[in-house]
Order: sequence, then C-alpha cells, then structure tokens
Amino acid sequence: MRKLKNSELDRLSVEGFKAAEKTPIIVVLDNIRSLNNIGSVFRTCDAFLIKKIYLCGITATPPHKDIHKTALGSTETVAWEYAENTMDVIEKLKAENVHVCAVEQAEKATMLDDFQVEINRTYALVFGNEVKGVQQDVVSASDTVLEIPQLGTKHSLNISVSCGVVVWDLFSKLEKAK
Repeated sequence: MRKLKNSELDRLSVEGFKAAEKTPIIVVLDNIRSLNNIGSVFRTCDAFLIKKIYLCGITATPPHKDIHKTALGSTETVAWEYAENTMDVIEKLKAENVHVCAVEQAEKATMLDDFQVEINRTYALVFGNEVKGVQQDVVSASDTVLEIPQLGTKHSLNISVSCGVVVWDLFSKLEKAK
C-alpha cells in the first residue's frame, strides 16, 4: 500500500464545494469557548459537505487566527452564521421542519447507534459548551437527545471529537439510506 499524495486526493475547489450538493445536516455550536474546537468543527463539516454551522452565544467567529489554525481554510467553504441566542436558532430550524438533535447525556436520550435517520430530512446537531454542555432549554426544545455510548471512566469526549463521531454516524446512515 502506498500513501496518496495531496495531488491525488481529488479535492474540491472552494467554488466546487460551494456548488456541491450538501449533506442535510446543520451543526449548531452552543457557547463553545475553545477556538481550536471551533476550527476543528469547521474542518469536520467541510469533510462531510455539511450544509451550515450556526455559531451561538460566546462561540467565536471567523476570521480568527486560532480558529484558522485548526480549520485549515474550511471557514471559507462551509456556510456559517452567528446568532446571539441558541434558542432563536432552534426555533427557526424547527419552524423550517428541521429535526433538532441535542448531543448530550440526558434522561431518555437515544443512543447514537440506535438512532434511525429518515431520507429527505434535514437534521440539526447541537453541541454544547465544554464544561456545561448544551443549555437545558435547548435540550428541552430538541426533538431528540442523542447520546454517544461510552464505556470508560470519564463519560466525556471533547466537543470536536463528539462532532466528528456524530456527524460521521449520521452521514454514513444517510448515505446508506440513499
């Protein structure tokens, strides 16, 4: 086996990315404090052609050198919007018939591996603050609460890792459902 060179990866141009059909997933960042986490989420969203990112509350916005350090240019490809209040975004998305999923540990949460996607449906995935998680009012307003099964002692993943896990899971389920 031989590693591929960057020139062999068949990468989309910025224009090609913007013109490409997007995966029907929206990511909502609810008060994320780490600029590196924000940049990593942008990069994950670029990798899976995610429709849009909402940056809410204290979540910083591009351009910022610490976001850029981990985003590696994906802030130029992935559509994003800032909103001061996460609940305003949730209400807007629900009015547009988007299925809102808070990613959180909560009573009666659906384990990620048990979650079934519907074809022709758009999903919003809400990821919360590194310490406090997703705000309770957002959890309460969500259509589903998704929990990543964890077996170790910490029962905690970095938000950018959680985003990668959940986006990959929904992306792969949506691809299989086509």
